[in-house]
Amino acid sequence: MPDSLSLALEIVSRSHRIVALTGAGISTESGIPDFRGPQGVWTKDPRREQLADIRYYMSDPEVRKLAWQERLAHPAWSARPNAGHMALVELEKIGRLHALVTQNIDGLHQSAGNSADKVVEVHGTIHQVLCMSCGWRGPMQKTLDRVRAGEEDPACRSCGGILKSATISFGQALAPETIERAMRAAEEADLLLAIGTTLNVYPVAGAVPLAKSAGAQVIILNAQPTPMDEIADVVLRGTIGELLPELVAGKPEIRR
Repeated sequence: MPDSLSLALEIVSRSHRIVALTGAGISTESGIPDFRGPQGVWTKDPRREQLADIRYYMSDPEVRKLAWQERLAHPAWSARPNAGHMALVELEKIGRLHALVTQNIDGLHQSAGNSADKVVEVHGTIHQVLCMSCGWRGPMQKTLDRVRAGEEDPACRSCGGILKSATISFGQALAPETIERAMRAAEEADLLLAIGTTLNVYPVAGAVPLAKSAGAQVIILNAQPTPMDEIADVVLRGTIGELLPELVAGKPEIRR
């Protein structure tokens, strides 16, 4: 067993206020591609990043039409939680998950069984629609039904405003209360587990040094190096769906 895994197992076993910070890497094993990785959506086609930019979205109907078509085909609708998600459910069941801060919009943590009051969705959710004018919110699938029926750029039925997924786009302000909740959880942690995140997106990436400065230990589990690796107590490279269940169970699996 590698020394780094031994140390990670020891740290997890003695931690009781664990905060998990998850990024796109935990959902790739469920069939949802990441954005910035080597095979990421934006890496392969940088033009698609425009769809996630609020300036283009609000000013260009053609961008919105394309965005609605992408939402129709979003892999979140068919994705299922994987072993990594289920490990975090187990961590909650045994009473050691203090909070689950996620950059993901796919809702897979809740689908897996994590309590809604444990999950902090810092970038919002694709499962809801928001009117950019009056603030109306509703279920995404009902609006997608309108797109399937022929509305290329459905407008708010309350005020006629522009509808958008209830996710945070580039150029949009994060919800202050959500970020405050995430940072408060980081300060209260005795262990911060950063899982499948590049730790390049702020302010949420700041949860790692914040937790460290407040006395928590830090374990980073990610396929690629991150800017926070140097302050981590342990850095693990490998498959999240294999390593995370091992960490939660407190013992390594025997690999043949």
